[in-house]
Amino acid sequence: MTITHIDYTELAIKIKQWGRELGFAEVGITDIDLSEHEAQLQRWLDKGYHGEMDYMAAHGMKRARPAELVPGTQRVISVKMNYLPPDASFARALGNKHTAYISRYALGRDYHKVLR
Repeated sequence: MTITHIDYTELAIKIKQWGRELGFAEVGITDIDLSEHEAQLQRWLDKGYHGEMDYMAAHGMKRARPAELVPGTQRVISVKMNYLPPDASFARALGNKHTAYISRYALGRDYHKVLR
């Protein structure tokens, strides 16, 4: 099968199915035209909202232009992974006024490591 004969709709369905099989809560596939969001991204960067994520400022507008960040990009595949497993028991500790609390996202495995 050559690339000209690929059924892109079927490919998108399969990518989403594979994502669910891998344990992702959601899988999205989008176009790469983010030009309407460039001004908002620039204001966000100018205000320093990226904190210690220096790569955000270093990449600048490439964050709004995926094909410049990764040449040849045609679509962006995004996945959603829940921070905690369904059986997480963090809520039980909330009733104890003598207990320190840890943010929910910090209780699960680091999603950067999971995705790798």
